[in-house]
Amino acid sequence: MKKFFVLPLLMTMVTAAWSQDVIYRCGNEYTNNVSQAKAKGCKPVDGSGVTVIHGTRPAGGGSSSAAPAPKVPKPATAASTSAAPVRSDNAAQKARDSDARAILQSELNKAQARLNSLRAEYNDGNPVRTALELRNPQGYPERVEKLKADIARQESDVAGIRRELDRLPAN
Repeated sequence: MKKFFVLPLLMTMVTAAWSQDVIYRCGNEYTNNVSQAKAKGCKPVDGSGVTVIHGTRPAGGGSSSAAPAPKVPKPATAASTSAAPVRSDNAAQKARDSDARAILQSELNKAQARLNSLRAEYNDGNPVRTALELRNPQGYPERVEKLKADIARQESDVAGIRRELDRLPAN
């Protein structure tokens, strides 16, 4: 006897779990709240359910299906009223520029020293063979190619640092 009551109960539970409420579209908003949809004059969406992906909202607005929060005016500040970025005094800016120049100059010196050591090791395409390369001749051309690539990379680093130094204002 209990079997006859359990089966319809299970069927009812399964169909209730599979069924979905009607989804309404209100402009760019979606809701399944019937009273809210009728108040806004929303139209029901035909077909299957709607997938909502939550992400960042654009600055221009857009609201969720929940009641929108009231807009509170922001107090006016100097930063919000002026379109130009805030500039610091001239002495502080000169100090930052000279610090940046000193850092870039030290980086340039390191990069040039590394480039000079790579060029000395490369020896115009004839680096000195190591003991391992005498036993394994295939290692020598691989090291020569690696040195070429390292020199090219270091030259581009030096050129990039020089460009950055040229962009800085003169002292």
